[in-house]
Amino acid sequence: MSVTPASARPETRVRPRPRLRLPRLRRPARPWRLAAEAAAVAIALVVAFPLYWMVLSAFKPDGEVQSAHPRPWTLHPRLDAFRRVFVQQDFGRYFANSLLVAGAVVVLSALIAFLAATAVTRFRFRFRTTLLIMFLIAQMVPVEALAIPMFFLMRDLGTAVPGVGLNTLGSLILPHLAFSLPFAIWMLRGFVKAVPETLEEAAMIDGASRARFLWQVLFPLVLPGLVATSVFSFISTWNDFLFPKSFIISATENSTLPMALLVFFKPEQNDWGGIMAGSTVMTLPVLVFFVLVQRRLVSGLAGAVKG
Repeated sequence: MSVTPASARPETRVRPRPRLRLPRLRRPARPWRLAAEAAAVAIALVVAFPLYWMVLSAFKPDGEVQSAHPRPWTLHPRLDAFRRVFVQQDFGRYFANSLLVAGAVVVLSALIAFLAATAVTRFRFRFRTTLLIMFLIAQMVPVEALAIPMFFLMRDLGTAVPGVGLNTLGSLILPHLAFSLPFAIWMLRGFVKAVPETLEEAAMIDGASRARFLWQVLFPLVLPGLVATSVFSFISTWNDFLFPKSFIISATENSTLPMALLVFFKPEQNDWGGIMAGSTVMTLPVLVFFVLVQRRLVSGLAGAVKG
């Protein structure tokens, strides 16, 4: 009887037993977290309800809008209020004026604020700290307190510089630009400061000029901050009523959308359907602007908080 050596025997593999995967038990949510989420939902509903009521009133018939027992819905939506808004004379011109003024303020404030923030951050000069403090003080002064001095300034400036006097779009662009720059410069200063100076030194070693570093390296890095400041500049300019009411006196063709809503306020009875429809039309560009820049806006606000 021959004995087969152990090396020649076929190997028997022991299969490992399958592991039993137990379902993960979800930890019960903490009470404070549930309370915070419920509070956030409640606050969101409170904030969104006026917008919902504005849009709803724009589609309601006149009888439901002026009813003594308003309902948060309508079974007979109509477009009559929107027809009255777009049939209104020069409404399209008012819309174009608002776009022109807001667009000019956004572009000019972003460009000037970027250059100014770079200057006060990268360069050392006298009265630099004083200049930064003046930016903060400028934010504390209410716009209403400066309306009358700005009126006389625009009146006198119009005799020396054509295009920026009363009854012109320049009289709307210049004040908004002046009021939006301090906030934009102060906010962009943190973004520029967050960029290390070694990056600029490396770019100089590679042969890049200061202007090339400024626009090809620094500008893309602070772009989220520029978007965040541009949103605030756009909203404040788009919704402004004080400056058009104060500076546009006789040239009504240079009015903006907030002034166009005054047509629907009548002595005998206000056209609330037209007011709500016009307000809805005014809100649409702001929503579109938010949708286009929402990603960079979130990163810009996060960078501002970190700075």
